[in-house]
Amino acid sequence: QVQLVESGGGSAQVGGSLRLSCAASSVERIYCMGWFRQVPGKEREGVVIMDWYANVWSATSATGRFIIQREFIKNIVTLEMNSLNPEDTAMYFCVADLSEADCSLASASYRYWGQGTQVTVSS
Repeated sequence: QVQLVESGGGSAQVGGSLRLSCAASSVERIYCMGWFRQVPGKEREGVVIMDWYANVWSATSATGRFIIQREFIKNIVTLEMNSLNPEDTAMYFCVADLSEADCSLASASYRYWGQGTQVTVSS
């Protein structure tokens, strides 16, 4: 069993930045790790994922604005979000999976999910 604990998030103004962090408790290698987000009434959306080899899968909306980093030995993943806009307002979830399959932005690919941390962007 892998537990994911998120921190960070909160409120920001349009054009501002926020940083999310997630620590995973796992004795096994976490192959895929990253972030999803969800707005009430909508499906969860893959934001950005990094695999063990530092390959990255990123949603179009995140490309060029959001930066993912992993500390592989410590099982920590961070998301630096820049140039925020109101459409980035959502609950952000840390995700992880141990299987060595191609990572993706599909929610079904991830067995482990954090509790979520709220990000609110206002003008």
